Amino acid sequence: SDAICNFVICNDSSLRSQPIIFNPDFFVEKLRHEKPEVFTELVVSNITRLIDLPGAELAQLMGEEDPKLPGANSTASGFFRSLMSLKRKEKGVVFGSPLTEEGIAQVSQLIEYLHKNLRAEGLFRVPGNSIRQQILKDALNSGTDIDLDSGEFHSNDVATLLKMFLGELPEPLLTHKHFHAHLKIADLTLFDEKGNKTSTPDKERQIEALQLLFLILPAPNRSLLKLLLDLLYQTAKKQDKNKMSAHNLALMFAPHILWPRNVTANDLQENITKLNNGVTFMIKHSQKLFKAPVYIRECARLHYLGSRAHTSKDDLDLLTSSGSKELQPLKSQKRSRLDSCHQEETQQRTEEALKELFRHVHNMPDSAKKKKLIRQFNKHPTALTPGSDVPTSPAPRRTRSRSFSGLIKRKVLGTPIILERRSRDTTPEPARVSKENVQLLQKCGSPAHMSQAKLKSLEGQKEDSCRRMRTRLLSKDSSSL
Repeated sequence: SDAICNFVICNDSSLRSQPIIFNPDFFVEKLRHEKPEVFTELVVSNITRLIDLPGAELAQLMGEEDPKLPGANSTASGFFRSLMSLKRKEKGVVFGSPLTEEGIAQVSQLIEYLHKNLRAEGLFRVPGNSIRQQILKDALNSGTDIDLDSGEFHSNDVATLLKMFLGELPEPLLTHKHFHAHLKIADLTLFDEKGNKTSTPDKERQIEALQLLFLILPAPNRSLLKLLLDLLYQTAKKQDKNKMSAHNLALMFAPHILWPRNVTANDLQENITKLNNGVTFMIKHSQKLFKAPVYIRECARLHYLGSRAHTSKDDLDLLTSSGSKELQPLKSQKRSRLDSCHQEETQQRTEEALKELFRHVHNMPDSAKKKKLIRQFNKHPTALTPGSDVPTSPAPRRTRSRSFSGLIKRKVLGTPIILERRSRDTTPEPARVSKENVQLLQKCGSPAHMSQAKLKSLEGQKEDSCRRMRTRLLSKDSSSL
């Protein structure tokens, strides 16, 4: 079935009164899962519109090249890197393994518990008890059910274990491929009146860039990131109790979700401030970052429903530029493809489109094109009325010829020539013209292209010839007398 349903039939009577919730990103998610290549190309093309990514960094974002990360070739702090890599080699079912839906299901228990205990002072900063943390870690790895509300574990134990889980992932939650893109997003600032960059962050562009970047994250990473940022957002809202602001939380989580693996603070150097501020920005605006931009929603919707969508403003502009003559064959083709069961719906859509077209034409600036279109509306009112058949063009009215040839013939011959047509197929009888007039016509050229000056000269020549003939006749009469 080519119809896309936006509602669910529910047999539970207790839920029938609940409002139907339609996901505005439905077609975005559908395009992501069904045509990932088309979806990625659409999103990345808009990312490069916002931030400048050189060829190598763009290839890394697309996964075409291995990410080139800071500190990869440095020999400094080798002991710390080897120590961190050894910790991550101790893989379990959840901790130390690549992110999976099963791992997210286990860790979501920790996040759900922390939502109920956000008032603990120093949450995520004060470490928990190492023994209780190990017991809890083994339980999560084994997949056993855990009753965190029993009082056996403290909120600091759970918070520290959540950071441990993120730190032991093979790569950061925001992935290595996206590292350079996040650095570029941190550099997005406003411009002054002269077009020069300022130090004020451009929050709107940063939000839009993060929305796009999160869309091409792997599905498990995006799911867990949403859960985590929402938890940190709620934690920062209660900073009067837990003393943890968004910036303090960013300092705790930036190394786990954004810093590349096996790097130290010395490797990042000046980028540490950018990365920490970037995570702070994510926490503060987390409620906006997981919605696809409007134009991405519209592109995804048109990808599936474009042929059945209402006419947009751009479509109306296209119809206007092509002229009203193209509307008739277009309407007839649509009408021939419609089934009888859809005629009523199509009739309503056509009426709305024509009304919008008429309003659009009248709102156009004054121009020759606008006047031409308005004349077409006035000339064919029934043709642009919804529901009316395509009218046949009326027979052209016969008008009296007012060409220069007719004027010349009347001047030359001295009598009006009446051309009568008894039917369309009959041709007018050719007018009889004297030899002198024919010579004059040939001498003057095509009558249809003569100017008024030539007409006057032609009349003068005729009058001169008449005078000469009268003079000859008078001289002959006088000689005979």
